[in-house]
Amino acid sequence: MSADARDVSRIRRLAKEFLTGLKLSPTARDDALLIISELVTNAVLHALPPAALRVRCIQHHVLRIEVTDGGPHPNPPPKTDQHEEHGRGMLIVAAMAVRYGTITHAGGSTCWAELNP
Repeated sequence: MSADARDVSRIRRLAKEFLTGLKLSPTARDDALLIISELVTNAVLHALPPAALRVRCIQHHVLRIEVTDGGPHPNPPPKTDQHEEHGRGMLIVAAMAVRYGTITHAGGSTCWAELNP
């Protein structure tokens, strides 16, 4: 069974509960949820299963978000018209994150982003 928008919504709800428990500011929580949504959606739409989300606090209050999937490293997205509905997810992640990137490894890749909440 393939993942779809319902899975992304479910993951977003679970992530919101987790982030609320971290006592982040509402702005930091919303920023993290948007990044989670973009990374998970990319994994669901453009990569192979399985996909896994990992959120953790690291060094001096940095929130690290990682989405690992079983698919090939996606090609860089084509230039997107600002009026297009799709294709700007990684641009959003880049604008919101302090740092971000992709690590390719045996069996898939991990897209990650870090925030200073």
